[in-house]
Amino acid sequence: MNQDIIWAHFQNEGVASFSGATARLEFLVRQLRPGERVLNVGVGSGELEALAQRKGIDIWALDPGERAIEKIRNHLSLGERAQAGYSQQMPFPDVHFDAVVMSEVLEHLDADVRLRSLAEVHRVLKIGGRLIGTVPARERLSDSDVVCPSCGDKFHRWGHKAAFDVPAMTKLLKGEFAIETVHERFFNEWDSVGWGRRATGLIKKFLSSRGLGTYGAARNIYFVARKATEPS
Repeated sequence: MNQDIIWAHFQNEGVASFSGATARLEFLVRQLRPGERVLNVGVGSGELEALAQRKGIDIWALDPGERAIEKIRNHLSLGERAQAGYSQQMPFPDVHFDAVVMSEVLEHLDADVRLRSLAEVHRVLKIGGRLIGTVPARERLSDSDVVCPSCGDKFHRWGHKAAFDVPAMTKLLKGEFAIETVHERFFNEWDSVGWGRRATGLIKKFLSSRGLGTYGAARNIYFVARKATEPS
């Protein structure tokens, strides 16, 4: 199944599927500093870019979807800072960014593309720059298999191609970066103010513990890794 077709649907007609991601995206933006030049890989609904822009971050965006990029360009006036392209061949200069965000991206990539993408992240980061991101934690890929009624192809409903635990993610990042943290966490709705959001978070935590809920609502592996001045 073509990943671009799946993701084009969710980023456009199915954008409501990202409704469970707000707490995760708010947390990630809190790790960024005003004035930093930051690349977000995989725009989703564009919520992270909007949150970052409001914080005074010089936010850039990369996504394979032309429609998603055009939408975010128009909505946030990003111009050429929003580019259509792939993570394994980024259309950006060397040592250009203070941070790169890859949240719920690496699990969509084949093994070879993952390694090439991380090499590209390393290339575009400044010395000391950070890679910040998340992947689903200990996902059982077969639980989300669906079958196309037209062609009979079986595929993961979100297009995931890999599952990670903390040791696997640590091993993956150590090839290019100095690791600051790799750990599991649940992105609670109560990370933001308001009792309504907190109640929603409790419900989502209960559902995710039983394998239910919307995309982004389950437990994740959060990671931060730095481009070291010397090879790690």
